[in-house]
This record gives sequence, structure tokens and C-alpha cells, in this order.
Amino acid sequence: MKNKAKCKKCKSIIESFHATDYVLCSCGEISVDGGDALRCTSKDWENFLRVDDEGNEIIPKIIDKTDSKSNEESSQFKQPATSKKELMNLLDEMIQNIEKLPQQAMTTSINHYDFVSLLILLSTIFRSDCKEES
Repeated sequence: MKNKAKCKKCKSIIESFHATDYVLCSCGEISVDGGDALRCTSKDWENFLRVDDEGNEIIPKIIDKTDSKSNEESSQFKQPATSKKELMNLLDEMIQNIEKLPQQAMTTSINHYDFVSLLILLSTIFRSDCKEES
């Protein structure tokens, strides 16, 4: 499916063709981004329609994550991992989550936020090794 949308306010049909292609409708109400990644934004989701490859307009189902129980759990403060075992478990969990990604996601490039998160984790693991040696 193409990353294509229609704005109900200005009636513009916009499409993002590649990963760095950010497109805004003429009134600035909606945008699409990321080509095949299908990223999109809207000031008011009532004005956003997804457009499929045949030109059919699709009303998206918007899920408010602020109401979900999992969001409450993730917003609670969690103690950072401190032992080498906990850090290695965290690294294993990251690997398992990446391996579960769909094939198209496995071939897309990572961003600097992803990369720095991995480096921080690896640095913490190596620092715990240094503390144990001294």
C-alpha cells in the first residue's frame, strides 16, 4: 500500500514516495512521511483519510493510547538494570524484539536514536565488567 492520504478540510491528496519524503497537505492539517513506512500525522484525525492503491478512501481507526493499561504500566518509573545479568537480559530482549520485526522493517536503516540506545546499553554492560574486575 502506498503512503497516501486525503485531507477532508482542503481535499488535498498527498503521497510520500520514499523514506525522507515528508509531504504536508495545502492547509497543513495532515501529513504523510516515510514512503513505505506509512507514517502520518494530523492535527485532528477527523480530517484524515487513508487512500489505498485503487483510490478508495479509508477512515482509519484511531486508538488513544492514553486510555490503555499498557501505557499506564510503561509510564511508571522502572529501576534501571544494575547487574550484568539484568543488562544482558535487556540486550537479549532487544535482539528478540528486532528478530520479530516484519521483513520490510529488517531492511530499513536505523536512526541515530536507535544506535545511541544500543551504544549506551553496551557501554553499561562493559562498565559493569570493569567494576567487577576492580
